[in-house]
Amino acid sequence: MTTSNTKLQEIYNQQGFLSALPVLNETELREAKHAFSELERKFGEEYTQYSLHNVHLEYPWVRNLTKHPQILKVIKAILGPDVILLDSRFICKYPIRKPDNQEDEEGETKPVVEGNGLPYVAWHQDMRYWGIAGGPVLSVWLALDDSQEENGALRVIPGSHCAGMLPHRQAIRSGNMLSVNQEIPEELVQDDKAVLCPLLAGQMSIHDGLLVHASDPNTSQKRRCGLVIRYVPTCAYPIQDPDRPRKFHATELACGTDEFNNFSSKTA
Repeated sequence: MTTSNTKLQEIYNQQGFLSALPVLNETELREAKHAFSELERKFGEEYTQYSLHNVHLEYPWVRNLTKHPQILKVIKAILGPDVILLDSRFICKYPIRKPDNQEDEEGETKPVVEGNGLPYVAWHQDMRYWGIAGGPVLSVWLALDDSQEENGALRVIPGSHCAGMLPHRQAIRSGNMLSVNQEIPEELVQDDKAVLCPLLAGQMSIHDGLLVHASDPNTSQKRRCGLVIRYVPTCAYPIQDPDRPRKFHATELACGTDEFNNFSSKTA
């Protein structure tokens, strides 16, 4: 491991995340955005907002992104040389449409009031949902668009991954994009310590599966689209949960060798 990678690992272990890491060059970004626009035309925005799940199995360009050398360089620095690609999903927060805006008597657009059902992601920990033990889960957000405060960039609580798993409950506020609609209760979140993770298109952030994180609604006229990719070391394994059976049908060896074959059946 190089000195720079050692430093990345040190910061990641302390903070639970890294942000604004360069991945795609201008050509790669342009090609990825064009390919995604084809999916938007094919499926429509309502579908591409959250339902493009594990499409790396179908589209080689998505698989190539999950195994991009710049991504794997960082992933190997954190997880080691032997890594499983666990899952992938595109997530898009689309701009507010004009009919949803309110205009005053002078015709000027009024600001959108938060909490009106716009899509957001509640405070949560990824490990709550994944049914994985024996190793960490690392999540990548690869930005296809600039991700800023106004269009709902990622927010994290630095160091919160060190506190272990926190209780989750059903979300109170409408619009939560999490598929099981859960959230960490507000009184357990140190919101005053939250840090925004803005990204330029082509950059990525990574975070630990126990890091408390969220993202606010997109109240701008700019789309926020990214590819979420999750990785685990090959020593990790799925656990049984009779209340929520899980299938890991999309796992692949991302790099290195797999001496454990814990996902060979791809079911939990």
